[in-house]
Amino acid sequence: MTSTTALTGALPAEHRDRLMRIAREVSFEPGARLFEEGRRADRFWIIRSGMVNLDLHIPGRRAAVVESLGEGELVGWSWHFPPYTWHLGAEAASSVLAYEFDADAVRAMCAQDAEFGRAIAVWAGRVVADRLRASRIRLLDLYGPYGSGGAA
Repeated sequence: MTSTTALTGALPAEHRDRLMRIAREVSFEPGARLFEEGRRADRFWIIRSGMVNLDLHIPGRRAAVVESLGEGELVGWSWHFPPYTWHLGAEAASSVLAYEFDADAVRAMCAQDAEFGRAIAVWAGRVVADRLRASRIRLLDLYGPYGSGGAA
């Protein structure tokens, strides 16, 4: 867990408290799908306990896990950026307890309060940037030649 993806370190207390007022507690059993790549992103979660795997659909093969998320981390950022469709899929890797948020309600709160909206946008943007950086590192580990960046 990094401070850029954990709610407690990412939002000022007043914005975090405001967001948490609309949270709904949910649970998922191991193997439960939270969302599917390409479908409408209408909610997001903050994990209280357990692990969620983010995965990428590969035609003709099993989905590839690209990241595992744990306690305090945001699951889902696609709800914040048009066209509001999931870029990946997500599955509970263990029993999961989470706070669930309705995307329409949070976007409405953002539209009504520019300061709150900016804080949410910066948080979501940091999560995207962190996950892109992590993906880049994984791709280099998988496909980059040892000592890459040198002579051909």
